[in-house]
Amino acid sequence: MNTPRKTPTMADVARLAGVSPMTVSRAFKTDSSVSEATRDAILKAADDLGYVFDSTASSLRSQRTDFVAVTIPSINNANFADTLRGLAEGLKPRGLQILLGYTDYDMAEEERLIEQFLRRRPEAIVVTGGRHTPRARRMLENAGIPVIETWDLPEDPIGHVVGFSNAEAVRGMVDHFVARGLTRIAFIGGDTSRDTRGADRRRGFIAAMQAKGLDATRLIAAGAPPISMREGALAMGRLLQTLPDTEAVICVSDLSAFGALTECQRRGVDVPGRLWIAGFGDYEIAGISVPALTTINPFPRDMGARTAALILDVLDGRQLAPAHIAIAPELLIRQSGG
Repeated sequence: MNTPRKTPTMADVARLAGVSPMTVSRAFKTDSSVSEATRDAILKAADDLGYVFDSTASSLRSQRTDFVAVTIPSINNANFADTLRGLAEGLKPRGLQILLGYTDYDMAEEERLIEQFLRRRPEAIVVTGGRHTPRARRMLENAGIPVIETWDLPEDPIGHVVGFSNAEAVRGMVDHFVARGLTRIAFIGGDTSRDTRGADRRRGFIAAMQAKGLDATRLIAAGAPPISMREGALAMGRLLQTLPDTEAVICVSDLSAFGALTECQRRGVDVPGRLWIAGFGDYEIAGISVPALTTINPFPRDMGARTAALILDVLDGRQLAPAHIAIAPELLIRQSGG
């Protein structure tokens, strides 16, 4: 039987590097009082010993946890992944890490995650969207740390906001179609009780159509979020059967739009000759589909980067008042719709 190896300690690293344990602690916290040569020697000693710095005790003493909590509704959505990438890249130079929570478009689950996160005292918390359960909102309001709502411009923000208006973004797409002479326009979306951003896009579609005196009732449900390509195809099938005179359709996402496009191709419906299709998100698939999809780019990576910069400004005392940073989505006109 092998004898269990003794776990190396900070004292072991200090002894091997020829420094004090306090210097080792400072080196792992990138304290500027430790020279690069000394830090390199300490890191080499730690590597040789297989030592891993235990930040728990350090955080208890310093009252710093060095992580930012983040909630997202989907882990297989390229847009949210890009937001996380921008956020992580912006926080990395300060040694801040992301603790990720997956809500699956469920506000009750978001509430549970927020409570768990706040028990661990993150440096800041980033939530996707501007609607929460009453209890989740109370917890965030009383968290005592920076709270940033993203992917939305809530009417009553809790603290800081980095986002855009989903409703206004879709309004711009409606304006584009109408300017090209189309009037019979439909919307394909999901369960609006769960996907609040999808609900806002649907609301923006209805408001834009009504403002122009057009029929705003061409609404096709596509299932629970996140809407898949298959669900987009099924929804397009129902649209073609029930509203065959439709001239254009706006889909809640690029994935559902791609599904709708393939359903049209399966049925021999010419896009854009017979029907125009638009999506949302500017996913990679939108640019390489044939025809390429007209869509809306919400700049998700920039949203993450600007959220990270805002967190650092707040933590460093450069941003005292609540910040409301509005991202301006870009309408991308491609072959499928314009």
